[in-house]
Amino acid sequence: MPNSDPSNAKTITMQPVPNVPNAGSAGQLFLVVAPSGAGKSSLVNALLARDPQLSLSISCTTRAPRPGEVNGREYHFLTVEDFQRRKEHGDFLETAQVHGNHYGTSRRVIEEFLAAGTDVLLEIDWQGAAQVKALFPPAVEIFILPPSMEALAERLHKRGQDSEAVIRRRLEGAAEEIAHAPDADYVIVNRDFDVALSELQAVVAATRLRVAVQAVRNRDLFAQLGIAPAAKRS
Repeated sequence: MPNSDPSNAKTITMQPVPNVPNAGSAGQLFLVVAPSGAGKSSLVNALLARDPQLSLSISCTTRAPRPGEVNGREYHFLTVEDFQRRKEHGDFLETAQVHGNHYGTSRRVIEEFLAAGTDVLLEIDWQGAAQVKALFPPAVEIFILPPSMEALAERLHKRGQDSEAVIRRRLEGAAEEIAHAPDADYVIVNRDFDVALSELQAVVAATRLRVAVQAVRNRDLFAQLGIAPAAKRS
């Protein structure tokens, strides 16, 4: 059911991006999307610990840090004024307003990662993912689903980070978020953490083995073997 609470309204803004990440760059862009409580952050942190070739892009937000969060680790925590100034300067690849808080992805950081051939991962809202994919279609979107709404509610309560009112709003908004799972390239159901992590690793590995990716990363070998990119074949 769509959330009718105005405080939960989500608005998105497509930023004017003069230098969109190059689809032919060696670096790959992964977008991990999930409703709050589905285990997205835990899976991402475990994936990063196991894959030194993958880097996390830290998003900016105006929300207050949760207990245990550190500025520059989970998020770059900004004032509303600083966020708006950066937005006006075109510093963000995408922005979103979620539950009254602003979120944004640094355009410069993503460009530098991809240009250097570094695979980069974004933890992102579904609306932000849609903006990024519109600008950079090769980005791979992975949606993490909970095994049930009951399990999602249980996880949010066990997390102990939010008030009952906030938890209710998150659960009300989860249905709208989950409705966009079909927009993703891959869906992982987080029933068992280890299984979900293995599936997430498999998606990353398979993406790196795509012909177009290998053609860029092994350009000299492809030329030596006379392998032409698929798009240029007659």
